[in-house]
Amino acid sequence: MAADNRLTPGDVAPDFSLTSDTGETVSLADYRGRRVVVYFYPAANTPGCTKEACDFTENLATFDDAGIDVVGISPDKPEKLAKFRADQGLTFPLLSDVDKTVMPAWGAWGEKTMYGRTSTGVIRSTFVVDAEGKIEVAQYGVKATGHVGRLLRDLKL
Repeated sequence: MAADNRLTPGDVAPDFSLTSDTGETVSLADYRGRRVVVYFYPAANTPGCTKEACDFTENLATFDDAGIDVVGISPDKPEKLAKFRADQGLTFPLLSDVDKTVMPAWGAWGEKTMYGRTSTGVIRSTFVVDAEGKIEVAQYGVKATGHVGRLLRDLKL
């Protein structure tokens, strides 16, 4: 797993402006004043990514009650993200980093090992950004199954 550009609590979250599944431009700055979970996942409509996205949707009210928004980012095109959102009934924005410009800045793109094979791709990662735009939680190489529950426990929600 790549260690370059890894963010740690207290770091300023790298800004981004990406196209959403609805075709709108969404920026990290849009969330100033609220906490936001920014999570990176490899591909829409794949088993692990679907599980993780559905878990976030199922727990969105808990995040919202705590003043935390949720945003998912993948290298998929906006059209694929729109289909993913519709197919799975997802209720939070999905953003497209098709050019892979945002993921490296967050340390969420790089070398990873899976089933003994090394490849370059999305490192499944989750961050909580505070209301001022600083990293509160940085988790790299998370497992899709059970991840949202662990994050809720870590945040004491």
